[in-house]
Amino acid sequence: MYQESEPALKILIADDSNSDRLLLKAIVQSQGHQPLLASDGLEAIEVFKQQKPDIILLDALMPNVDGFDTARYVKSHSGDDFVPIIFLTSLSEADSLAHCLEAGGDDFLTKPYNNVVLKAKINAFRRMLKMHVTLQHQRDQIAENNQRLIREQEVAKLTFDKVAHEGCLHVPNIQYTLSPLAVFNGDVLLAAVRPNGNLAVMLGDFTGHGLAAAIGAMPLSQTFYSMVGKGFTIREILVEINRKLKEILPVGVFCCATMIDMDFTAQSLEIWSGGMPESFLYSVEKKIFLPIPARYLALGILEPERFHAETDVYPMQTGDRFYMWSDGILEAMNAEGEMFGEQRLEQIFIDNEEPARLFKEINQTVQKFIGDTQIHDDLSIAEITMIEQDEFAHFFPRNLKKIHTTAMDWAFSYEARAITLRSIDPLPVIHNLLREIPGLRYRSGEVFTVLSELYSNALEHGVLKLDSSMKSTAKGFYEYYRERSKRLEKLEQGSVRFDLDYKGDRDLGCLQLTVTDSGKGFEHEKRLQGSLQSSGYSGRGLLLIKSICDEVTYLGDGNIVQVIFNW
Repeated sequence: MYQESEPALKILIADDSNSDRLLLKAIVQSQGHQPLLASDGLEAIEVFKQQKPDIILLDALMPNVDGFDTARYVKSHSGDDFVPIIFLTSLSEADSLAHCLEAGGDDFLTKPYNNVVLKAKINAFRRMLKMHVTLQHQRDQIAENNQRLIREQEVAKLTFDKVAHEGCLHVPNIQYTLSPLAVFNGDVLLAAVRPNGNLAVMLGDFTGHGLAAAIGAMPLSQTFYSMVGKGFTIREILVEINRKLKEILPVGVFCCATMIDMDFTAQSLEIWSGGMPESFLYSVEKKIFLPIPARYLALGILEPERFHAETDVYPMQTGDRFYMWSDGILEAMNAEGEMFGEQRLEQIFIDNEEPARLFKEINQTVQKFIGDTQIHDDLSIAEITMIEQDEFAHFFPRNLKKIHTTAMDWAFSYEARAITLRSIDPLPVIHNLLREIPGLRYRSGEVFTVLSELYSNALEHGVLKLDSSMKSTAKGFYEYYRERSKRLEKLEQGSVRFDLDYKGDRDLGCLQLTVTDSGKGFEHEKRLQGSLQSSGYSGRGLLLIKSICDEVTYLGDGNIVQVIFNW
C-alpha cells in the first residue's frame, strides 16, 4: 500500500490503446501517484517537456513517433536527471526486448499488465531516483569543495612562487622545464647569485607531489636564498637545509636534491647530489658527456651529525653545459608501460650534433615518448651553461641608488684557527659585517670576491700547502679539490687572519684588507716579476684581484697580502 511519507511521483503513461491507458492510469492512481497521459509519441514528448515526469511508461509501437524514438529523445534531453523508462510491450522475442533497452529503456513490462509487478518496478525505480538525487548532491558538493580547494591552492601558490622563485632563473645561461602534476610542484628549482658573482642553483624533488610535497619547499627556498646571499658555501647551506627539513618533515617525506656552485672566474663547477639521478656535464669542445652520480642520501633523512655535505669540483670551459633532472624524466612511461630510462636519455647526447639544441631535444624526445599517456610524476630538467664572468655580471648591474651616510672610520680583525677552518667558512661572518656598512653595501660583491680569492689562496696554498700547478689539467683539477678536502679534514694546526681598515662614506672611501696565513709563504717577488697569466685551470684569482683592487702588495715571506680598494 502507498505510504503517506513517500512523495507522489509524476508518471507519464504513453500508449495508443485507450483501454490500456485507462487501466494503467487506475493502477498508478491506486498507488498514490499522479498519472500523465499521452496517446502517441509526439504527445509524450510534449508532456515530457512541459511536466518533467519522474517515470515514463512507454508503449513500444505507437503512431506518428514510436516508443523507440521517443525514448531516444527523452534520454538525450534529460541532462543530468535520471528519467526511468519502462517499455510497455506485447513483444516476447529476446531481440525485440533487447531493442527496447538499446533505445534507452531501463526496464519493460509485458502485456497483460500485472498490478503487483508494476508496483514493484515503480518502487524499485523510486529508490534509484532517490539514490541518483543523493549522488548528484554529493557530486555537486565534491565539485564545489574541489573548486574552493583549487582557488585556495592558487592563492597559496602565488605566495609560494614569490618565495621559491625570487632568484635569477631568468638569466640566459639557464634553461629549465618544471612540469607540475598538480597546482603545486613537488619539484623545486632555485637559482641565486652569490656575493662573489658565482651562480648557485638547486633542483629538489620532494617525495610525492602537490601541496603535501610543496610544504617543505618553503623553508628550503628561504634558507637557500638567505644563505646564498650572505656568501655561505654549498656545504654550509646543505647542512642547514638538512637540519630544518629533518625537524619539520614527517617520517617518510624527504627531498632528493642536486646543488651546484658555478664559478665563472675559475671556470669550475662545485656539486653535491643526494638521491637524484645522474647529472651530466657536457663538453662542447670534445662532444662528450660525463655522468656525475649522486653520492649521498636525500635531504631530511639523516640527523645533522650523520649528514655528509662533501662536494666535488669539476673544470668547465666557456660553452660547456651542466644538466640535472628529477626522476620523473627517467620514469616517464609511454602507452605500452615502458619507462623512458637512462639509455634513451644518453642516446640524445650521443646523437646530438648541435649543443645549443640539446635542452630542446631532451624535452621534445621525452614528450614524444610519453605521447598522450597521463604522467604520474613531476617532470623537471635544468640546463646551466658556463659563460664568461663579464657576460654573466652584465645581467646584475650594481644598484647605484643615492643614499646619505656620514663618514666612518673603523678597523676590524678576525683570526680563524684550525678547528674553525675545518668546520665553517669564515667569509660570511666578515661579509655580513661589511654589508651593514652603508658605504660598502653596493660594493659588497666586489669586496666578497676579493675576500674569497685571498682566503682561498691563504687556506689552500699557505695552510694546506697545495700546489696550484696540479690544476693544469682537468684530471689534476679534480684531484686538487679531492686532496683539499682530505687535508682540511685532518687539519690540526694553522690559521688565517683578516685585518680590515675602513675610512669613507657613500661617495668616497678606502678599504684596506690584509690577509695573513700561517704558511711558509713563497718567493713572491720572483713570482710577481713574471707576467701574471692564467694557465690551464689556475692563475685566474690573482688576475681578478688586481683587476678589482687599486693596490696588491705581498709582505713578509709572501704569507701576508695587502690590498687596497678605493672608490
